[in-house]
Amino acid sequence: MNGVNLNAEVELGWQYSKKELDKLRDPKVKAFFLVNPSNPPSVKMNTGSLAYIAEIVKERPDLILLTDDVYGTFADDFVSLFALCPKNTILVYSYSKYFGATGWRLGTIAMHRENVIDELIRKLPKEQRKELHERYESITTEPENLKFIDRLVADSRTVALNHTAGLSTPQQVQMVLFSLFALMDTPDACKNALKRLIRSRKEALYREIGIRFDDSDVNQVDYYTIIDLEFLGNRAYGPEFVAWLFKNTEPSELLFRPAKEARVVLLPGRGFGTQHPSGRVSLANLNESDYRAIGRAMRKLMVEYVERYNAATGKSLDKNKVL
Repeated sequence: MNGVNLNAEVELGWQYSKKELDKLRDPKVKAFFLVNPSNPPSVKMNTGSLAYIAEIVKERPDLILLTDDVYGTFADDFVSLFALCPKNTILVYSYSKYFGATGWRLGTIAMHRENVIDELIRKLPKEQRKELHERYESITTEPENLKFIDRLVADSRTVALNHTAGLSTPQQVQMVLFSLFALMDTPDACKNALKRLIRSRKEALYREIGIRFDDSDVNQVDYYTIIDLEFLGNRAYGPEFVAWLFKNTEPSELLFRPAKEARVVLLPGRGFGTQHPSGRVSLANLNESDYRAIGRAMRKLMVEYVERYNAATGKSLDKNKVL
């Protein structure tokens, strides 16, 4: 089975163009998997794109959507695809980010009682339905009536161990406590405090790098931020500088410099194995002073690049320019 990528564009604020979303109209595309807000750009899908996908689903009622909304609690006025296309959507959520419980793997899946996947299973050819009947007959006398979400639970323990599937009792208790805390915090005091905290860290980081801090984009979530020297270099100094940067520098320098000078390891901005001068900074893990140290290391690296460029080309770019 071949996959189709939908590419968000940095020039559009990490949003999908209509041209990209139109790929979902192709009947060969059976399911659309997304993380919203996104990772690593940490931007929620705008209302226009959400509405556009909902219109496509009306035309393609068989399209399956799977949305991972784990970063949604850090977004302002967040709306999930599950709210707009409930019968087509598998909603995935984890307690890991909001409650800082990453290692516990506490997650949940939600589906509408009347969903398109159950409908598609009922319409499968007789031979395939027979195979499914045999697969699940050990756990129910009516395998044909088994909901897809119950099949997921069974398959998590390869069906035979269905009686031990799911989370352990301590994990379930922890999820209950987290959920009760969130329900009791009716003014969202904790959530709002966390938002202020990560945005303060981002502002400190950007200030040290020399990037103008702009929080006017309502779709920015700021759990992560991307330091992209290609984008910043092009904005500050133009395409000639960026072309020189790619030809004369090592992309990995951007990752090694903060590791050496700030004792912080960043992840590659465009995924592992991709050689690109960009890094992903998580704003959820460190003290504000650490982000200032990362920013200073990044700024020092940029100044060095501009100085090297000026020496090599005879140009006189301003190394202290605000990006």
